[in-house]
Amino acid sequence: MNLPKTFLSAPLLAVVAVTTSCTIAPEPNPNQKKILKAQWINPYPPGSYAHFTAEPSYPKTYNIYKNPTAFGTLDEANIRVEIDLSLQRARIYYNKDIAMDYPIASGRKTFPTPPGNYRIVEKIESEKQSNLYGTIYDAEGEVHKTDADITEDEVPEGGEFKGADMPYWMRLSWKGLGMHQGRVPRSPVSHGCVRMPSKVASTIYSKLSIGTPVSIVQRGAQRSEN
Repeated sequence: MNLPKTFLSAPLLAVVAVTTSCTIAPEPNPNQKKILKAQWINPYPPGSYAHFTAEPSYPKTYNIYKNPTAFGTLDEANIRVEIDLSLQRARIYYNKDIAMDYPIASGRKTFPTPPGNYRIVEKIESEKQSNLYGTIYDAEGEVHKTDADITEDEVPEGGEFKGADMPYWMRLSWKGLGMHQGRVPRSPVSHGCVRMPSKVASTIYSKLSIGTPVSIVQRGAQRSEN
């Protein structure tokens, strides 16, 4: 027995409709967030401090901001330094303008850098060595221990302790706190001092003088990783 065409056409149309709706529906794009992120454009003028700090890599970046005009006119009357422990960065100010922003490494958890207001009280360019921290050598001159603390680590018989070099030393207190050139990973690692990158240490040293005010704060908040 042959069925009427109306009984055959209705199911067929339903199948076609379902198939068509499936092909039209867009599939989710797992890279959509990445695409949107790649399209972000820094809204501030290139070369400005606002542009520098708006970059997603700030404050973790090793990059250094420098305002040549402000930096070139720094003198004892208008210069000050602010070290932000939370951001692990330092800023040199010309009055209220930022002349330089650079990465630093402050004291790790067991040797925290104390916040406060200081002034540079001593400068030694190249011959400063730590009298507490450094490397211990054995009698044969081989390294016995690196990152040694002379108050806790024993020097083997016939060996010696050599204090860590701290070039471009600028003392902030007579209790051992200061700024100097050193390794600057993007986290606190020192024994309390504030380390400066080698590529700007000599420039910073030449601009700062005895009496320059230095404030150590925890003002900034770490930016979450995007």
